Amino acid sequence: MRRAPAVVALAVVDLALLTACTGSPDPAGPEAVSISIGEPAAPLVPGDTTEDAGGQVVGALWTGLVEYAPDGGVRYTGVAESVESPDNTTWTIRLRDGWTFHDGSPVTASSYVDAWNATAYGPNGMSGSSALADVVGYSDLQAADGAGPAATRMSGLRVLDDLTSTVTLTAPFAQFPATLGQGVLLPLPEAYAHDPEGFGRRPVGNGPFRADEDLVPGEGITVRRYEDYAGPRPAMVDAIEFRVYADEDTAYTELLAGDLDVLPGASPDVVGEAERDAAGRVVDSPSASLTYLVLPLYDERWADPRVRQALSMAVDRAAITETVLEGTRRPADALVAPGTPGYREGACGYCVLDVERANALLDGAGFDRGRPVELWFNAGSGNEAWVEAVGNQLRANLGVDFVLQGTLAPAEYIGLVGEQGMTGPFRFGWAADYPSPRSFLEPLYSSRARPPAGANASWYGNEAVDALLARANAAPTDEEALVGYALAEDLVLEDMPVVPLFVDVVQTVHSDDVEGVVVEPYGGVDTAALTRAG
Repeated sequence: MRRAPAVVALAVVDLALLTACTGSPDPAGPEAVSISIGEPAAPLVPGDTTEDAGGQVVGALWTGLVEYAPDGGVRYTGVAESVESPDNTTWTIRLRDGWTFHDGSPVTASSYVDAWNATAYGPNGMSGSSALADVVGYSDLQAADGAGPAATRMSGLRVLDDLTSTVTLTAPFAQFPATLGQGVLLPLPEAYAHDPEGFGRRPVGNGPFRADEDLVPGEGITVRRYEDYAGPRPAMVDAIEFRVYADEDTAYTELLAGDLDVLPGASPDVVGEAERDAAGRVVDSPSASLTYLVLPLYDERWADPRVRQALSMAVDRAAITETVLEGTRRPADALVAPGTPGYREGACGYCVLDVERANALLDGAGFDRGRPVELWFNAGSGNEAWVEAVGNQLRANLGVDFVLQGTLAPAEYIGLVGEQGMTGPFRFGWAADYPSPRSFLEPLYSSRARPPAGANASWYGNEAVDALLARANAAPTDEEALVGYALAEDLVLEDMPVVPLFVDVVQTVHSDDVEGVVVEPYGGVDTAALTRAG
C-alpha cells in the first residue's frame, strides 16, 4: 500500500497529482510553505489512507514507530525504542517515553493496539487492513459467509504496560521491524473512538505538524508546527498549506507566479517546461514505485492469461519512456522496483516487445479483436498521453482498437477499482512501504489482499503464490526470504494479472522561496525538512 506517502507503501495507490485549483486554505503567514496535492480519497485516518494525496498530509501529522533512511534502511528515530523477538514470531515493541498526540494525550502502547484493531476490523472497511493480516486473530475480525466477524480485537496483540506491547504473528517473519514505518500502522489517540468521522476531517497525530482546522474538500488543509513534538527532527517552518488542485497546469502556473511553493510528482510535460522555466528547481528522487496496467480478472474478456501476456508483449515501453515521457521514467522489467533487495533485472519475460508472439497468443486465446479495448486512467494527472500511446501500440501491433476512459476524479476512480467496476486495463501505481519485495508482492497479488482489505485491484488469486509468499515471510534469513519472493514473483508474472510498464522517478518542482526539498524513499515530501530560502 501506498505509505504516507506510504502506499504503499507505503504503500501507499499512486494517483499522481490531480491536477485547476479549486481553492486553497487561508494563508498561514510568511513562514508557511504551500504544497500541491490531489483530493484525498478517504478520511485522514492512517489505516484508511493508502494513496498519495492523503498520505502526504498524514505523513506531516504523524511519526511512525520506525523511520526510513535515504538509502531505504530502517532507523530507530521514531516512537519505538526497540523491536525485538527471540523467535521472529512474538515481537516486543518498547516505546520511548514522552511522546504526545496533538491534543496533549500520551502516545502509549494502547494507542497502537487500538489503532491496529480498528484498521483490521472488517466492517470498518479500512483500505490498509491487509497490512495486519499476519497478526494472530486477524481472520477473526473479518466477515465470512455473510456472518459478522467473530471478534473485534486481534488475540495476537497484547498491552503489557503503558510503553510495551507484544505482537504475535501467525508465522515467523524476520523482516517485521522493517514494516513498522508504514503509514497505515500509525497510532490513534482516544479522540478517534469518540468521533471517527470528525477525526477524519481534523486528525490528531503525533508528528511535527498538527491540524487546527478541518480538511475542506476541493480546497485542502493547513497544518501548523507542533511545539511539543518529541522527535529528533522538528518542523523547520511554521506551517504547511496543503492545497488541492484539480489541474496540474494551474498548479504549475501558480508556482511560476510565486503563489505555490512545491509541486510534487510532476508529470513529464510539466517537468519539461520546468527544466526551461524553473531551471535548478526540479528535484529528481529515486522511487520504489511502479506504474502498471491492471487487468480486471473478474471480467471474462481478461480471464485468459494468454490475453494478458499478449497485451504486455505488444507494448514498447522504451519508446514511450523516451518520447512521450521524455526520459522521466524507465521501462519496467519486473514486479519489484530496482534498488529494492531482491530485484532481478529482466525478471519479466513478457515485458519485452515481441509482436509476433503477442499475436500468436491472442489468436490462441480466441480474443475478439473487433471489440475495442477500454483503457482507464484517472483524470487530471498527466496520464492521458502515455495511455493513448499504449492504445496506439495495441492498435498497430495487435489490430485492436481502443477507447480512452479518463474522466473520473481520483476518489471516484479508486471507488470503481474497489467495486470491480473496471471494464478494461486500468492505470494503477504502487510504491513500496518498506524495503522488501514483500511490499510489492503481497499487497497486490495475495488472495487476502483483495479490496477492501488490500490493493489486489485485479482480484487475482493463486494458492501457489499465497503459499510461496507465506514461506518467504517465514524464512529465518533475508537470503532465504528473497529466494521465496523470487519464486512467487515468477508465478505472478506467468499469470500476468498486471502489465508492469514503468519505473517511476519522483520529480518535484519548487519555487525560489524554499529549500530542503527532499522526497522520502517510501513516502512523500519530507515536510519537516522544508525551510524558507535565505
